[in-house]
Amino acid sequence: MLSLPKTFSSDDTTSLFESITNDIVDKGYSIRPYALPEHLAQLLLQHVTMLDEEKFKRAGIGRANDHVVNDFIRTDEICWITGNSEAGSAWIKWSESLRVYLNRHLFLGLFSFESHFAHYAKGDFYKTHTDAFKGEGNRMLSVVVYLNQYWLPDDGGELVIYDKQQSTSAVIDNSVIKVTPNFGTIVVFLSEEFPHEVLPAKRDRYSIAGWFRLNNSIANNIDPPS
Repeated sequence: MLSLPKTFSSDDTTSLFESITNDIVDKGYSIRPYALPEHLAQLLLQHVTMLDEEKFKRAGIGRANDHVVNDFIRTDEICWITGNSEAGSAWIKWSESLRVYLNRHLFLGLFSFESHFAHYAKGDFYKTHTDAFKGEGNRMLSVVVYLNQYWLPDDGGELVIYDKQQSTSAVIDNSVIKVTPNFGTIVVFLSEEFPHEVLPAKRDRYSIAGWFRLNNSIANNIDPPS
């Protein structure tokens, strides 16, 4: 059984968090290939591939009463991550370390974190969308981590990020960023600012999608992740 140290205070982790922070300041997004600590990536991969099928539910769009399943928009399935497993607890601890670092250096006021495993079977996709509606202040930063070993260029399933700040031309389109879902790759971006999509996968594709949220509490009622 793989195990993790109690803290993530290594120089490598600090350097990674610093790079992500600098990228967010410079571009609004960060792409760090093979950057998730190897022991954590392996633990998460082991866990997600051993989960019972019934743990995964069809993903939908919208929240609360507006939540619906729409096969035209997305066809993946998800399993929310809790601290009830060794892998889930380790992932939450690592994410909390990142939250603390980002708040300390960018003063973002990130309050909570929610995340789920995502499974894209062959042919599954998620069409262009944003993770937060402008001005609502719910999701501030999106985090994606990939858990796919030996992914080949022909396997598809790329994340496509559309950078509205970059100009486009008929020759070179700098506004489109494609990310291959390679094992341990970390992507972080401002949730309101970057529309994105997942292209159809040609084999099973596993990832984690998560969001750092602000506290939208009203009258001292805490606004929890949902």
